[in-house]
Amino acid sequence: MARTLISSGSEFERVAGYSRAVVDGRWVFVSGTTGFDYAAGTIAGDVVEQTHQTFRNIAAALHEAGAGFADVVRVRVFLTAAEDFARIAPVLGEYLGEARPANTTVVCPLIDPRMKIEIEVTARRRAGGRTKKSPPR
Repeated sequence: MARTLISSGSEFERVAGYSRAVVDGRWVFVSGTTGFDYAAGTIAGDVVEQTHQTFRNIAAALHEAGAGFADVVRVRVFLTAAEDFARIAPVLGEYLGEARPANTTVVCPLIDPRMKIEIEVTARRRAGGRTKKSPPR
């Protein structure tokens, strides 16, 4: 079964040699995603708004892969400040409450000091799910 690579269009993906998401069969692996608004080239200063934008970015990758938040089985959250967890926890629940995936949250620095959060998800598409780019079965 062939892999499908999904790009957000970011030049950094090409330079660093990665994809926004990789679809392998029914599995969808979404790379660590931050709160940058790719269209505007901006990032909010507030961790809650960054979290919402991060989920909008993840939603776009999942959609292109033929999946959604209900298909997420694993989430990894990287925060720059432990005290922000209480503020972003309800946002996680808003997007992932239906799926209730396994979760790991880590406090660590991120590559760009403007970033306050980065989220990575793994999803398993339901039977019959396919990427937009895949031919019908």
